Amino acid sequence: MELLYGQSGTHGQPNPLMSLLPLILIFVVFYFLLILPQQRRQKQHQQLLNSLKKGDRVITSSGIYGTIANVKDNIVSLVIADGVKIDIDKNHIVSKVGSTGEEK
Repeated sequence: MELLYGQSGTHGQPNPLMSLLPLILIFVVFYFLLILPQQRRQKQHQQLLNSLKKGDRVITSSGIYGTIANVKDNIVSLVIADGVKIDIDKNHIVSKVGSTGEEK
């Protein structure tokens, strides 16, 4: 009866690499779809922060438009209206804005 159903006394062990293959493929997909693009965005944001200078028009993460009056280590002074100056954390600058209000 054992030969009829394909069962013999010796069972082959599955290849351990084949059992890990789906996990490896999932990690590779996550790396290329999630991790790598996030690292690129972080690098671009850091380049933006390093290039900030006096006179640049910027948008903050809270949606405030302003012109940079002073850049220190981690603090940026923004002029948001005539005679209104605020200090914000440099990391909360989202992007530079052109004179027409469009992103650069």
